[in-house]
Amino acid sequence: MTMNFSFDDSPAFAERVKQKIAEFNWQHWQGVERLPLGLKLEDDQGQLLAGLSGRSFGNWLLLDNFWVDSSLRGQGIGERMLNQAECIARDRGCKWVLLDTLEFQARPFYQARGYRVEWTQEAYPSSGCKYFMVKAL
Repeated sequence: MTMNFSFDDSPAFAERVKQKIAEFNWQHWQGVERLPLGLKLEDDQGQLLAGLSGRSFGNWLLLDNFWVDSSLRGQGIGERMLNQAECIARDRGCKWVLLDTLEFQARPFYQARGYRVEWTQEAYPSSGCKYFMVKAL
């Protein structure tokens, strides 16, 4: 049998590979459920003002995305939203939160709330840094 690799950068192919990995992983993680976690703040017209999305997985809350409109920053909204997500995670049995943030984003915000940098990805994507942060709940 000849082995020739072909190029496929389509989203559909990436999703197929992701699904194959998930199928393999579930053989080892049976009974550990991934539960989505999303919080949002909208104005009276339904415009998104702040949003947080992630998922709980076993002992971990994996915080994927967290955004607060610039007009609302510094007013405690982000802190309240993050606290609520952490409470939900605790109720689900999570013991830690994992997130990443870029050097120009929110590292000081997270550090002020008990998160610590576990690892720094240097030269990301070319000259910046990406920080992987953890907090015990």
